Amino acid sequence: MTTPRNILKKHGIRPLKRLGQSFLEDRNITAKIVSIPDIKSDDIVVEIGSGLGIMTALIAMGAKKVIALEVDKYMVDILREELKDLSNVEIVRADVLKYDFSSACPEYPSKKLKVIGNIPYNISSQILFRLIEFRNCLSSMTLMFQREVAERIMASPGTKEYGILSVVVSMYTKPSLEMAVPASCFYPKPNVDSAVLKMIVRESPLFDIKDADFFLKVVKASFSKRRKTLLNNLKGLDLLKSSKKDVAGILELLGIDGNRRGETLTVEEFGKLSNALLQSQTS
Repeated sequence: MTTPRNILKKHGIRPLKRLGQSFLEDRNITAKIVSIPDIKSDDIVVEIGSGLGIMTALIAMGAKKVIALEVDKYMVDILREELKDLSNVEIVRADVLKYDFSSACPEYPSKKLKVIGNIPYNISSQILFRLIEFRNCLSSMTLMFQREVAERIMASPGTKEYGILSVVVSMYTKPSLEMAVPASCFYPKPNVDSAVLKMIVRESPLFDIKDADFFLKVVKASFSKRRKTLLNNLKGLDLLKSSKKDVAGILELLGIDGNRRGETLTVEEFGKLSNALLQSQTS
């Protein structure tokens, strides 16, 4: 059986800690992850961090086309060797944080992409925000995260885990926790356990926000100092022309107590707040 250790040994490569490289050794878990996005024969799938190509090969069995993204040049060489017989796999050396998902598959420009991957944990939040930027060309994202990050994404208002990721992901996707993956399933063994989330991209945001960038700034400001009240956090938002008194008035009109903390607001309340603050800047 082909295993990560065997492939690495064959090519004389060692995992790079700085890139967060850990490889799934349990083929059953790999197969379960590939089954989560329900890949169809006409699907275009982008895999983030294709590594040794073990998951890539399984995806290619069901998809029309697989775009395998990998930043490590040595891994790219391995992918080209290991997957050379798979005509529906395109291997792309790219930094996912700079990759243009909207032009990933020009031969099928109107086809929405399914994204899957065991992403580097040290940049998982940045990757998620990058994907959300390209949400209009994605149908779903099935990603493995450090367990604690997955818990933050799935958190509910009023909990200590609830934060920026929880709000933004829920605004634009329908997230679900699909499976837990213990550290013992990887080589090299990481220091943390993992979890796989599936995020189905919403046809339209959960709430009709008028400006996505402004919404994100409001959410970030609201969580900037978790011990501070919502009103005090918002007064530090650089974009606001309104005074603290004006912001207090807007909160009152919305029925939101300014003494609440950001972690108590629902996604819908953040949407209403963002729209009202934006309107106050333009009126």
